[in-house]
Amino acid sequence: MQFELQILGSASATPMVGRHPTAQLLAVGEGRYLIDCGEGTQWRLLEHRRRLSSLRVIFISHLHGDHYFGLFGLLGTLHLQGRQEPLLIVGPPGLDFVLSTQALHSGIQYGFNITFVAVDTEAHAVVYEDALVRVSTLPMRHRIPCCGYLFEEQPRRDRLVKESLPPGLSPAELAQLAQGHDLPADPATGRPALAHAAVSTPAAPPRRYAFCSDTLYTPALAELVRGADLLYHEATFLEELRERAAHTHHSTARQAAELARAAGVGQLLIGHFSSRYKQLAAHLQEAQAVFPNSELATEGLVVAL
Repeated sequence: MQFELQILGSASATPMVGRHPTAQLLAVGEGRYLIDCGEGTQWRLLEHRRRLSSLRVIFISHLHGDHYFGLFGLLGTLHLQGRQEPLLIVGPPGLDFVLSTQALHSGIQYGFNITFVAVDTEAHAVVYEDALVRVSTLPMRHRIPCCGYLFEEQPRRDRLVKESLPPGLSPAELAQLAQGHDLPADPATGRPALAHAAVSTPAAPPRRYAFCSDTLYTPALAELVRGADLLYHEATFLEELRERAAHTHHSTARQAAELARAAGVGQLLIGHFSSRYKQLAAHLQEAQAVFPNSELATEGLVVAL
């Protein structure tokens, strides 16, 4: 089953030509989950031929504009396109007030239901779950309430091995095996008991993606994202501006890599680059010196797990 992340924006507060405010799209099976929605996100989705109507849930990390100003335009377009399916928005308290106030004063009455889930940005707790993923908050340390999100794929069923199945099984028996149950012996046919484990191969371990938004370097996060297949961590500055990073409640590329190493993740993506950096090779070099499997979360990048 598909588990794929696409970077739509990698800039920090000030956008640049070719570098857009934070937004990411996570595709898990048929589910589409938008993570942050900086200005122009709907344009980025269209440029990459991603259907706006396919969005299932939008997760917002905090209320600095470069992480959610794109919501107003995106919601308006969904309305104009005639969306009827409900939309869930998960984010910090106050976002619902901002969105309802904007809709009120612009005279918009959305043609679809919007449900808002306010999260505790200081807690690590499950805030959303469906048949495909379970999503938990990750507490960030920023200038305003802020959280990241941990996306965990729901466990998949073991796969039946066709060649191991005895002939003559009924659809009901096949369904029972597919659901992980053993079959008792059948005296009528003389078939012996059949163990599910004997005719199946174990499913791959659930995949995990951790999104760490704007934050001071926080070593305690390592335990919450331990062993994640993919970690995104902001790297607004280089290590030479470590004090600046601390003052603005951000992190450096080296600090992101130190967290990835401490957490034992599979791969690190760094993003949210300050506009002072026209080139990003130094960010990659700084991160890879600590955690070799690091990559820049640049515009359009697709990472499939």
